[in-house]
Amino acid sequence: MSDPGGLHSLFLIMLIAAAVPLIVRHAPGPKVPEVVLLLICGILIGPHVLGWASFEPSIDLISNVGLGMLFFLAGFELERAVVTGPQGKIAAVAWAISMCASMAVVGILAEIGFVRAFLPVSIALTTTALGTLVPILRDADIIRSPMGRAVMANGAIGELFPIIAISVFLSTQGTWAALGLLAAFGVAALALARIVSGARGRWLAAAIRSGADTSSQTTVRFSVLLLVALLAGASRLGLDVVLGAFAAGIVLRIALPDGDRALENKLDGLGYGFFIPAFFVISGMNLDVGTVVRDPARMLVFFGLMLAIRGLPVAALFWRWMPGIDAVRLGLYAATGLPLIVAITQIALQAGVMRADNAAALVGAGLLTVIFFPTLARALPERAAGSPTSAGSLDDNDVVAAAE
Repeated sequence: MSDPGGLHSLFLIMLIAAAVPLIVRHAPGPKVPEVVLLLICGILIGPHVLGWASFEPSIDLISNVGLGMLFFLAGFELERAVVTGPQGKIAAVAWAISMCASMAVVGILAEIGFVRAFLPVSIALTTTALGTLVPILRDADIIRSPMGRAVMANGAIGELFPIIAISVFLSTQGTWAALGLLAAFGVAALALARIVSGARGRWLAAAIRSGADTSSQTTVRFSVLLLVALLAGASRLGLDVVLGAFAAGIVLRIALPDGDRALENKLDGLGYGFFIPAFFVISGMNLDVGTVVRDPARMLVFFGLMLAIRGLPVAALFWRWMPGIDAVRLGLYAATGLPLIVAITQIALQAGVMRADNAAALVGAGLLTVIFFPTLARALPERAAGSPTSAGSLDDNDVVAAAE
């Protein structure tokens, strides 16, 4: 029987999305992040294992919207002080070290024929899955803690810089043209943020807010309009749409620097209630486990490199200003990646510059980081009360020393 619109697949996806929170909260033993179970269940029902769910245009559309919502809410969660402050500066240095190390290691792997796509693989190894970590940090109630702010800073840099690198180096426009388009997009996004922010307190903001709690839900509609507008703008310029989603979240945060609890609750309901869990399940369905099973060593190599290239520099740089156990936890969080890895591999495959086995191995390694690193970080003992300086108290002099 035909499955018009993929309703059968959508039913299974939402059944998993509804059941996973109950399993996580009521199953005995250590708590596993919801993201992990969503991905694993997606693998099981997908076409590469049980074949219960298939890909339809509607399912692909839901996945793309879910990816956009994931980065949109990640951008909205950011606090400017966290990114531009001391922690953000150290995080930027850590990412630069990671990128240099990644290019050196991947260069060697390319010479021996292990990889073909030098830049895509190099960029993928330096990512941090902030969008994936946000729900994990929120569920653990540490997103506003010193550790949470340090993770947010490294996550923001570990997403924003690779997104920029993707947009520049994997663009079909050429490097210099892509740089010009990226600059134009940044200026346009900042101008939009100023316009939206300046409208607060004026008739437009008042008109939008007047329907916020009615059936019109105007604040939600305009937030989604902002997301779609920047997604379309990035796509039209030949830039990665993830950049548009992330920028939309930042623009909304600039417009609402003090937040809007009612709007945040509605966006959370829209994103985390439907689109984002669906995205993770569909991401699991996409993973070709057959390729990974036939060559697990390749996946394990990338898994180890993600920890060494991304996690170690973060832990090493923050080690001097926070307890050692916290620095290790931070390094594990920073080495967690998946959504951007999926995006990078898809772009590289479409461009014909990456081997399919490496794409599957990278995604599989990213999945392993989501399964193991946050769980291990949460399992490590908390720092003792009264212990040395935490990441939340770094000052600018510390940053200068770190950079040196």
